[in-house]
Amino acid sequence: MLLSVALFPVLWAVLNSLKELMDIVSPTPRFVFQPTLENYRQVLQTPAVLSGLYNSVLIVGSSVGLGALLGIPAAYAIARYPMRLRDDIQFFVLSLRFLPPVAVAIPLMAIWIDLGIYDTKFSLIVTYLLTTLSTVIWLSIPAFQRVPREIEEAALIDGYGPYAVFWRIALPLASKTLLGGVVFSFVLVWNELMMALTLSSQQAATLPVIAATFTSMGQEVPWGVLNASTVLLALPPLVFLGLLSQLLNSMLKHR
Repeated sequence: MLLSVALFPVLWAVLNSLKELMDIVSPTPRFVFQPTLENYRQVLQTPAVLSGLYNSVLIVGSSVGLGALLGIPAAYAIARYPMRLRDDIQFFVLSLRFLPPVAVAIPLMAIWIDLGIYDTKFSLIVTYLLTTLSTVIWLSIPAFQRVPREIEEAALIDGYGPYAVFWRIALPLASKTLLGGVVFSFVLVWNELMMALTLSSQQAATLPVIAATFTSMGQEVPWGVLNASTVLLALPPLVFLGLLSQLLNSMLKHR
């Protein structure tokens, strides 16, 4: 029952993306209709969509990759090595997620304008890195804390150094939870609209920004085009999750 409730909006968006506008705005919902791919054709033939897709892949991929590269080792250090300000560091990382997007976007917009990098991919990568880094660190700390210390201590006795313990012991054991943190951070920044809308205009506009512009096409709201763009916008996170899961499974099998 709960699964059907969760999947109904997704199914409804897919169905509406295959309908003509008259079928969508009909007072009586139409489940039997002549499907059409015109909405998808209109979306994919828009040059701005291809540009937004390229920007999204580059910006989101870079910010998630850097967030994982920097955040996972930082989370392991916080979880395993005693430090005086550990609780303060964890609270600071979590506090980055407390801030509403508008509270971050407006000051950053002023900074990027002063530095001359407003509406650039670099500025959005740095902005999104704040989200991915804090998310990956916060979700990775419990993953490393659940790794038994006895296993790491046994590895140290066998002659493993601290880096070898991290790469060969802690990282594989916590990899499934770490995968969830990376995927969650990817979904957060892939679907992010407020900061992208504030910090970009044309050159660095991401796919959610481009999709939002479809609401201003003509006098009537193009519901079919909007649903088609929503479906296309949801596909990359699913593909990313599948590829990352296959990569993780292959790595664990080789071990």
